[in-house]
Amino acid sequence: MDAINSFNSGSVSLDPILNSSLSNPDYFFNKIMTFFRSSFETINFILVGNVLNAIFFILAIIFLFVICYSAIRVLELRKKEHEYLHHEIEEYAHKYSERAAKDAAKNGTAQSVRWGTVLEHISSTSQADWKLAIMDADSMLEELLDQLGFQGENLGDKLKSVDMEKYSSLKPAWDAHIIRNKIAHEGIQFEISQREAERVISIYEQIFKDFRYI
Repeated sequence: MDAINSFNSGSVSLDPILNSSLSNPDYFFNKIMTFFRSSFETINFILVGNVLNAIFFILAIIFLFVICYSAIRVLELRKKEHEYLHHEIEEYAHKYSERAAKDAAKNGTAQSVRWGTVLEHISSTSQADWKLAIMDADSMLEELLDQLGFQGENLGDKLKSVDMEKYSSLKPAWDAHIIRNKIAHEGIQFEISQREAERVISIYEQIFKDFRYI
């Protein structure tokens, strides 16, 4: 009787285990589904992140290509513009030189011949010729100031004696003369672009035209 009671009491002690969630198939199914759902969401998040990274990378490559293409096109346009301007200057220098030679033969204007030579130098592809053009133009300017009656040991002194209020067209001469001095003092160490040299020559040209020197 005691054994039977003991067995009955033992069977009663198994009821919590048998009745727990561990023996419930739904419990395991829900746990498995939760695990797979969490794993799927994680994988999906990683995939979405990778896709976004790929999209941003492709967009960056496209933008970089557009920037590089635009920069190349700008450089090409500037090169063509420079070649066009250079060609125009050469044409102008050639025509002016021919006209100056005819005027010199007819009227004996040595200044026109010298200025034609200056234009030939500035239209050259050699930096040495550009510097020579500026030196010659500066020398012509000094002769012009001599004719106008300004006194001084050199061009700088003569420009200092100029009344710039009265001769306002000579104000830019200082800028051109400073470049000339750099060429004279620094020699081959002084670097100048053709565009800058052309700008300086245009200053001399405007002065000479204002005083009808050429």
